[in-house]
Amino acid sequence: MTVRFQSVLGALALLALTAIPALSGEQGDDPDRAKQKQTIVDVRNVGSAMYYWFQSEMLPKRSDEAHEKARAESEAKSVDITAVPEISREELEKLLVPKYLPSIPQQDGWGHPYEFRLNTADPSAVHMMGVRSAGRDGQFSGILYEVGAFDPPDYDQDIAWVDGYFMRWPQKK
Repeated sequence: MTVRFQSVLGALALLALTAIPALSGEQGDDPDRAKQKQTIVDVRNVGSAMYYWFQSEMLPKRSDEAHEKARAESEAKSVDITAVPEISREELEKLLVPKYLPSIPQQDGWGHPYEFRLNTADPSAVHMMGVRSAGRDGQFSGILYEVGAFDPPDYDQDIAWVDGYFMRWPQKK
């Protein structure tokens, strides 16, 4: 195992541990809460691996103008997920495993497939990567995501991560 890979794995594990509260707590041993938390960990880990891939493979090819457009767009209040091309789990695995991540999860905590998005062709694109889960109901709420949290017990909400940040996530208000 390379030192870089160990560093990436360590950083991912630390992010996951600090971002996800303990499984017990206010909502007790609610199995949907545990599934939601596992989904958040998966989304964050895959997203972080995509981000490291992007930093290594695409960022050096990106123009200053494209970088500025992406920076300005990072202030946007909503994102259309379809701005980033979909990529199959198998194709994503070829890019990320084992250098950036030991494996790519197939399903979210509720057993539904993740949707992976990664622009591998255009380093000048404004939006480059995304991961999302349709939540417990297995139905995506749409393609446009307003940036913001939702009440954690609303397990049917999508969990979405785009370009290095969660767009939709469970958080007490």
